[in-house]
Amino acid sequence: MKLTAIVPCYNEEAALHYFYEEMQKVMQEMQDVEFELLFINDGSKDHTLTVMKELAEKDARVKYISFSRNFGKEAAIYAGLENSDGDLTVIMDADLQDPPSLLPEMYHAIVDEGYDSVATRRVNRKGEPPIRSFFARNFYRLMNRISKADIVDGARDYRLMNRPFVNALLEMGEYNRFSKGLFGWVGFQTKWLEFQNVERVAGETKWSFWKLFLYSIDGIVAFSTMPLSIAAFLGVMMCLIAAAAIVFIIVRQLLYGGSAFGWPSMVCIIMFLGGIQLLCIGILGSYLAKTYLEVKKRPIYICKETNMTRSGEERHE
Repeated sequence: MKLTAIVPCYNEEAALHYFYEEMQKVMQEMQDVEFELLFINDGSKDHTLTVMKELAEKDARVKYISFSRNFGKEAAIYAGLENSDGDLTVIMDADLQDPPSLLPEMYHAIVDEGYDSVATRRVNRKGEPPIRSFFARNFYRLMNRISKADIVDGARDYRLMNRPFVNALLEMGEYNRFSKGLFGWVGFQTKWLEFQNVERVAGETKWSFWKLFLYSIDGIVAFSTMPLSIAAFLGVMMCLIAAAAIVFIIVRQLLYGGSAFGWPSMVCIIMFLGGIQLLCIGILGSYLAKTYLEVKKRPIYICKETNMTRSGEERHE
């Protein structure tokens, strides 16, 4: 049985050698499995590609695909899935925050227990800033409330999948991808493994709070239309409140007189309603922007250089 390990990399020069050493230990332990290490260079600005080539020269199991620029981790994951031909496929980070030592257990869960995929989740967020952990937990709660995708709190992209699971993911060729949602949306039988949070072995995280925030917005827009419903609800509520306020002012003016004053409060109300309108327009704009990107049908990634002899199109044929 062949197992392809997809490793998205962006400026991971310092971590790649450590990752390869840990994977060698796992490959030595799982000698009955044919391994392929597929590194995806996502437009790195350091010597990540050079390290990939060095590893490929000394180990024929190492393959690499180098993008023409930085397309993002989601594009790197898709490129790996599209070019993998293993019976099993696993997605891993190069910084060793996804422990390779879990692979034997994940492998046996699919081969011996009959699962279609084995996913991993962190049981804690040790080492993360508290504010980041707070927003992350609440994001998962929100996603599970407003969408049909099953997204587990603390879920990682670290997941071992069989070929039907991978093919199902490839059937969804959308440009705006949110893998954590796609994993849950396709269904199949999944086993969850829990592990303690592991800090990076080298280098620095590429995910700032702002990037994670934008990524969460992508996930919400991709898997839920609830924000549109909220915008419509706010519009209806504001109209009802405005109508009630008009009736109240007219009645008070007729009964008591002098109730049409109060310009400062009127300005505040106008600014509040203007803010609600801009919020709703922004929500509509987010969905429209995603639609605009989809209809252009641009490629998810562009390969500049690779040592692979097959392509994604050949694999599908």
